[in-house]
Amino acid sequence: MYFQHAPAIWRDFPELVPGVVWADGVTPAADVAGGIARFSDIAQSRLAAAAESEFPEIQAWRRAFARMGLKPTQYRCASESLLRRFRKEGSLPSLHPLVDLCNAISLAYATPVAALDLTEIAGNLEVRYATGDEEYQTFAGEEEHPAPGEVIFADEAGYAHARRWTNRQSGRSAVRDCTASVLIVAEAQHASAPADMPHLIATIAAELTAHWPASPATALLTPTAPSFTPPPPSPLL
Repeated sequence: MYFQHAPAIWRDFPELVPGVVWADGVTPAADVAGGIARFSDIAQSRLAAAAESEFPEIQAWRRAFARMGLKPTQYRCASESLLRRFRKEGSLPSLHPLVDLCNAISLAYATPVAALDLTEIAGNLEVRYATGDEEYQTFAGEEEHPAPGEVIFADEAGYAHARRWTNRQSGRSAVRDCTASVLIVAEAQHASAPADMPHLIATIAAELTAHWPASPATALLTPTAPSFTPPPPSPLL
């Protein structure tokens, strides 16, 4: 399979800077408390100086949402939603070690970070405009159909694995205790994103290596190199 953004997305959002991490060997048995605390401290320090709505990373996504015809204060990118909850409650709920770690990194970088279970993705995965026929599954198991023109993560079977781009992931490909192979996608549109994204992706890869028997593969995507293909499985010995 490959992951990519459709040409129309690159055309309409030229500021986009995506990064991708693939890893196999993820398990729910990992102690990530130290990393979560470290990244949460970074977020807390930033929030002490300014509200999340003032962060350039968040402002860039608000502009993108407005460009998509969405009210930015009604539909927020995932990192803004996490930062708001963290600011109000002082912590985030624990879901799975990898998800908790990705959420903490998202807080620190104020950038949406999506972790998807690759076994639940049918064929290639593309960020593109919806046709209106795709099927989206909520975390409660309910079925929705994204509106035509909505930006989604769509696979070849017509399943939408994210709605409103970076607003809400699908329960279908959510990381669970049985998850082993993951695709992690980070996306930014702020002015310093070309410099920030390599650090963010390197951070995710380092944390994966530190906590799981994983050998992550990473990529920074561009309009001229828009696709990422995970490496083939290791041969059985």
